[in-house]
Amino acid sequence: MNKEDIIRYWKETSDKDYETMLHLFQTGDYHWSLFMGHLVIEKLLKAIFVMRNDENIQPPKTHDLLLLAKKAGIETNDEIDDTLDLITTFNINARYPDYKQEFYHKCNLNFTQDSIKKIKELREWIITMIENQ
Repeated sequence: MNKEDIIRYWKETSDKDYETMLHLFQTGDYHWSLFMGHLVIEKLLKAIFVMRNDENIQPPKTHDLLLLAKKAGIETNDEIDDTLDLITTFNINARYPDYKQEFYHKCNLNFTQDSIKKIKELREWIITMIENQ
């Protein structure tokens, strides 16, 4: 795969995960919708990483969104950093049994709606970077 194919892969799979996130939210699977929201952002950040790196087109093997953003050379602010850190917890909390039950109870309608709004805004911002690169 060449660089453009890899970028397209990350973007297209992110788009599919975005649709899955929305579907899971509509069916009331709130914690899994937020888990998918994490994947949406992670894959877009990996696309940016690949776009901006000529020598290394293999993105870091991490789920830490703030770390991925920094390694991709994305300039952030405190609000974006906080949002990336919050969304990163959706990956950890939805996957590991120690956190899963607590996270499940936290993911009520209001929390999930607010979080999905942040994911959508962040997604649009990152897609703009991809399209304008």
